[in-house]
Amino acid sequence: MGNIFGQSFKITTWGESHGDAVGVIIDGCPPGLEISIEEIQNELDRRKPGQSEISTQRKEGDRAEITSGVFEGQTLGTPISIIVWNTDAKGKDYEHMKDVFRPSHADYSYQAKYGIRNWKGGGRASARETIGRVAAGAIAQKLLKQMFNTDIRAYVSRIHNISSEEITHELTNEEIESNIVRCPDPIAADRMIDAIKSARKNGDSLGGIVNAVIYRAPVGLGEPVFDKLEADLAKGILSIPACRGFEVGSGFDGTYMTGSEHNDQFFIENGNIRTSTNNSGGIQGGISNGENIIISAAFKPTATIMKTQNTVDVFGNQVELQGRGRHDPCVLPRAVPIVESMVSLVLLDHALRHRGQVN
Repeated sequence: MGNIFGQSFKITTWGESHGDAVGVIIDGCPPGLEISIEEIQNELDRRKPGQSEISTQRKEGDRAEITSGVFEGQTLGTPISIIVWNTDAKGKDYEHMKDVFRPSHADYSYQAKYGIRNWKGGGRASARETIGRVAAGAIAQKLLKQMFNTDIRAYVSRIHNISSEEITHELTNEEIESNIVRCPDPIAADRMIDAIKSARKNGDSLGGIVNAVIYRAPVGLGEPVFDKLEADLAKGILSIPACRGFEVGSGFDGTYMTGSEHNDQFFIENGNIRTSTNNSGGIQGGISNGENIIISAAFKPTATIMKTQNTVDVFGNQVELQGRGRHDPCVLPRAVPIVESMVSLVLLDHALRHRGQVN
């Protein structure tokens, strides 16, 4: 089933947007990792709704509870269960849409596949499902830091047609969290925030791009041919709600280059093999090469908008729909910790698989 992700470090997420709770089961976490609920909560707070004037105004504390797998602050090596209770679900906000398919939303496709759907908040198709991913990602990030000193930094690089300056230095969390749109370029960030506010005022929404850089990724992660590192990263990132595109390294821009321009030439630095450029984005032949791993994820504009749109209902009638309720006018700022979490889950899973192969 499609609710399980990973092989050695495996997660199963569960729950719906307006159900009683959402959560995750983590299997394969090594024993002895010191982890606190505060470390998990810090990441969930970056994802939670109602955190700023440019996000949904649903007010959820998203307080996590660890119900198994951790004893006296350390992981046991047994399944870890984390639950977050929904406290501000307002199903009545969706009453007017229960028999109507929202354009570009999962309403119709879920109905067509299963013959039934939870119309309150989108049910399983809601981004609220990603709470489990972020909770598990907090654990994965700590393990990666402990094992390899790896840091994962995602940030918003574009909203609609507003792009940030190229980032060439190693980013810090403080830079990313310095504004509510999570763009480390303060000038571009101000323009992005204004654009999101304007879209919300007009009953519309905006999309954009989240970039992520993985610093100090170890050499050798990836399992050719079908589990290449970039292939699993793509699967993880594209599984995030509203994600519509993925690139690694030069991505599609590489098609405008010649081989001599695109090739990353090798050299020796302090006894280590390095590359003079990084068009490969830190992955060659499906395996990490020790350079920074660089990826980009494209997110579409939020499907539920307040403008009147043409659609059909479950009875086959042509109708008009105007959205109501609490929705993000732009998902990008809250997608940043989700992207970081999916990257960490993929990297840790491959690290544990690699360790099982070579040790």
